[in-house]
Amino acid sequence: MNPQSTGGPNPERHIDLSIVIVNWNTRKMTRECLASVSSGLGDLAAEILVVDNASTDGSADMVEADFPEVALIRNSENRGFAAANNQGFNMARGKHVLLLNTDTLVHGNALPASVVWLNAHPDVGAMGCRVLNTDGSVQLTCSMYPSVLNQILQLSGLSKLRHPRFFGRHSMTHWLRDSEREVEVISGCYLLVRRSVIDQIGLLDENFFFFGEETDWCKRMRDAGWRLMFAPVGEITHHGSVSARKLDYHRDVLLSESIVRLHRKHAGVFGGLVTFGIISMFNATRALYWSFAAVFSSSEHARARGKHFRAVLKVTSRVWPKSERAAK
Repeated sequence: MNPQSTGGPNPERHIDLSIVIVNWNTRKMTRECLASVSSGLGDLAAEILVVDNASTDGSADMVEADFPEVALIRNSENRGFAAANNQGFNMARGKHVLLLNTDTLVHGNALPASVVWLNAHPDVGAMGCRVLNTDGSVQLTCSMYPSVLNQILQLSGLSKLRHPRFFGRHSMTHWLRDSEREVEVISGCYLLVRRSVIDQIGLLDENFFFFGEETDWCKRMRDAGWRLMFAPVGEITHHGSVSARKLDYHRDVLLSESIVRLHRKHAGVFGGLVTFGIISMFNATRALYWSFAAVFSSSEHARARGKHFRAVLKVTSRVWPKSERAAK
């Protein structure tokens, strides 16, 4: 890495970009991510901040040893994605701040190209770039807001149908991510935000522990009058939900809770209750379907899915948010 790109605090030096990466037990991917970032900074004046959420796989020691130029925050407990990112935001000094997942690889000049693009569009509060799956296919990041209608289309499976195009509206499935487009939600795997926007609307809401925080943030940006844009000015690879897969059925519980919390926050108690009912019905029907499928087949997959959804169903009460702290 160019030694001028990162380093210790220097309030006299202008910083173009602060890159905040939250890690939880993804040591190998974090190393690969940081290596790709280091080689992709170009001439940017940048700083990299890694917040480690009490990993037990040696991640923090690896960052400290292999990337001494990175500012490392070691948490003594897993504070969640939102709270950990907020720690990074509070330290960040850049004109723009990038949320970047550990399970990503930055390609080519994606970082400087994104900064140049955002600088050229002063009415845009945040942007996302083109994201690829591990196999090189296009990942459908950037979407519409997960309204009640969009949730019904997603959970019912109708969104998987190619026609009519309306069914794929939430994930915007008929758009190839090959053109600039205004969107309602940008994925937190690569979310570039103006520092001035963060100062205006506040940090991520720490009531969202693992999911939903960037969706809430994007809504708050739009409510404040900022445009959110997808711009295919560069590419990254996102392997996808590596930390989340360690959570087994708890992942679905956390995801469901975050969606209910999102609707309760922005649509009131009634909106939260409607969403809670839709998600509970989805989990119940999936548990019933896969349980019957396991009885009438010898499929190990069916048995595993039945067990999974029955476990989710047993803790349905946890899907309704129990506490609410003030949004940061």
